[in-house]
Formats: sequence, structure tokens, C-alpha cells
Amino acid sequence: MKPSDLFRHLVRSELGFFTQRAFASVVQGDAFLPNWHIDAIAHQLERVATGKVKRLLITMPPRSMKSVCASVAFPAWLLGHDPTKRIICASYGQELAVKLSNQCRTVMNADWYRNAFPGTAISRSKNTEAEFETTGGGSRMATSVGGVLTGRGGHILIIDDPIKPADAMSETVRNTTNAWYDMTVLSRLDQKTKGAIIVVMQRLHPDDLVGHLLAKGGWTHLNLPAIAEIDESIPTGRGRVHHRAIGDLLHPEREPQKILDELKADIGSFAFAAQYQQAPIPAGGNMFDPEWIQRYEGNLGCERGDEIVQSWDTATKPGQLNDFSVGMTWLVRRGAYYLLDVFRARLGFPELRRAIVDRYEHYRPAAVLIEDKASGQSLIQDLVSAGIYATPIEPEGDKVMRAYSATLAFEAGRVAFPRTAPWLGDLEAELRAFPHGRHDDQVDCISQFVIWARDGIDCGPRIRSFDDD
Repeated sequence: MKPSDLFRHLVRSELGFFTQRAFASVVQGDAFLPNWHIDAIAHQLERVATGKVKRLLITMPPRSMKSVCASVAFPAWLLGHDPTKRIICASYGQELAVKLSNQCRTVMNADWYRNAFPGTAISRSKNTEAEFETTGGGSRMATSVGGVLTGRGGHILIIDDPIKPADAMSETVRNTTNAWYDMTVLSRLDQKTKGAIIVVMQRLHPDDLVGHLLAKGGWTHLNLPAIAEIDESIPTGRGRVHHRAIGDLLHPEREPQKILDELKADIGSFAFAAQYQQAPIPAGGNMFDPEWIQRYEGNLGCERGDEIVQSWDTATKPGQLNDFSVGMTWLVRRGAYYLLDVFRARLGFPELRRAIVDRYEHYRPAAVLIEDKASGQSLIQDLVSAGIYATPIEPEGDKVMRAYSATLAFEAGRVAFPRTAPWLGDLEAELRAFPHGRHDDQVDCISQFVIWARDGIDCGPRIRSFDDD
């Protein structure tokens, strides 16, 4: 067999080989690094193509070729074999969906592809970024999760990264995504008995879309953690299997243990367990691990470069059924955060303003952080008359998302509490119970400060630091 005929044969018959060639067409500047997991993905996708699998989940770490395999190469390969196929591909955002669509189009316009599949061509009558058709009547449509699919259907639906990692801790986003699947996606299959659905993603939360679907049952699941946690044999096609022992890395040439260790340190144990190990930890199971909290004793004194920062989470309706107002005073020293004092009480507006002024005058902080919400806005404006130029904080995401972001500083050993303090018991009980406890005002106050300190946000007019002495 001539080399050109052999190449054409491999491109048509081996999705793994096809994926390697597609990678070269759409990824510039990076060499393709072959690995068994790409063959394992291709094997399961081939089973979808032949109708042996109708519901497929693929979970794997980010930057491991999942999108090139499932959203770029596979649709192109399918349309090469059957230009009448109608494929819908969805991702968390339209920008990502369009990017993957353009990459698929690039593959199908390549000379090597047209030589291998001469019967498949993109139609001039329908060739946009979001959708293109073949001259055979097939198509690939790109949409966002939650996007409009009214009147549209397909033979195969591919859902690739339905949630952004930044939104994973939002119960609203997760519920919206899962409801979109239940109420919209299932009805979009043209042939309910023959059509197939593929979901490929990194795990982000126990209740993400994969968690939702696993609870329903009936799915073939190819699970590819960065570090193997069980011994298993994974089919890679044509009777071949890859034997993976506990501790084996998914792709050591790309991500050796040193890199994985650095990633874990950077993103934290919770995110690493979900995104890299595909084993998200349920919320409420010590989101703030007590072992992470450092301890200090006595008076810390002052050193050059120290700064005092106060963070306030405010409520202005006194009464036993209403929320607490919380003020925390922190010492920032060489990248570490020492909690000096906690004020917590149910107060009306005048009493709360007095408490803020009193603690400002006692500690003379370099910054006073107040959440820029209804009660906080009035306080921020009113405190100017007392010479306090508070920093308005615009919170992003919900309380759990913000707390999750703050856990990284705890895990890195950068947060220290006093060994003894009258307010310590209530604070630690709230941290242990979060997010299922009765109150979360102290957690929210901590999150506000840690995120502000981590991001190096400008605190506005400089008030005072120990350097000023």
C-alpha cells in the first residue's frame, strides 16, 4: 500500500489517528504528544458513532485534549463518514462554542481531510461561525448552554464544558444548567431511540451536570483522573487495554508529578480534587479545614511594612431574628493575615456607625472595607463626616463562591487566629458548619477581606500604616 493510501486509510478508520492530524491543523506552536488516554477517548467516541453507546460521559482534567477530541475532531470525522449527520455542540459560552466550531471547520477545509473524505464538503449556502452545513444536508451547530434550540434537533448532541470553573460554586448556575439539560437537551434528539448524547467536562462540584446525570443512571462513564486512585484496565480500541495502577499519572510527559503538585498548591485541594481528580468534595465537609488555621499567641507588636485592615459585613435591623453585623480587624504582615479582633452584634444604623468609628479610632487601620450593598452604601457615605474613607466592596458571585475562593489562603497557611480569644469559639463553629450553618456573616466578612488582600485591590485614600510612624 502506498504511503498516501495508508494515510488515507488510517484517517478514515482510526479516530485516534484522525485526532492527531486534526490537532496539527488547529493548534499552532505545540507538538502533539500521543498518549493512551486519547486512544481511550477515541474508542468510546467510535462506539457512539456505531450506535453501541448512546449516553457517554467523559470526565478528565483541563488541557488534556478533551475539546479537540470531542468537539473538533469527532464531528469532522462523523461528517466525513456521513455528511447527512446533524450535530449540535454546546459549551458554557457562545464564544467558546464558536471557537470550537471554527476549529472543526478548519479541519474540514484542510487538503488532507478533503482527500480522505471526498464526498464531504461544506456548503456555501450555510457557512457561518455558529453553524455550517454540508452539501449532503448534514450540519454542525454551535450554541451556548441555555441557548435557544427551539425548532432545532440533531442526531448527536455534544455538551463540552457546560459550566465555567468560576461559576461552579453557584447553586443557581448549577441548577440552571441541569434544568436546561432536563427540559431542553433531551427533546432535541431527532431519533430518540438511536440518537446519542455526549457530555465531556472536568468535574467542578458534586452537583454539576455529570453528578446530576450519574444520579439518573444509564450512562457509560470514561473517568480519567490526573492521578489514578484505583487499579483498572481501560479499553483503548481493537481489543487493546491500558492497565493503570494506583498512582499512575494520566499524561506524565505533559504534567509530571512536580507540575501537578504545583497546580494543587496554586488552586487548592478542593479545586484539585474536582478538576484534576474528578472527585469533587461535598460542600459542608470542612470547607475550612481546622488544620489549615495557623495560631499565634500574645501581642504581635508592629513591624515595618505592617498594615491594619478592617472588614465589615453589615446588617442594620436589630433583633434576634435578624443577621449580625460583623467587623474584623486584621494585621497584614509579609503576605500573612493575622486576625486580631472580631466584633459581632445585632445593631441598628446609629449603633453600628458608632461601633465602626470606635474600632477605627482604636486600631487606626489603613483600610476599612464595607460591602457596597443597601446598608453599606449609607454607612460608606455617612462615615466620611467622621474622617473615615471606607472602601466600597462589590461582591462577585454568591457567598459559597466567595468562601471557596478564600479557602486557598487558609490552605496555604497564610491565615492565623489567636490561640485564645472570647470570640474564637463562635467563629470556628461557624466555619465548621458553613455553608449549612444558621449564620454565615463571619464567613462572609472573612471572604471579603481575604479576596481584597489577595487581589491587591487599591484601598483608596491611604489612612495609615506602621511605616508612617
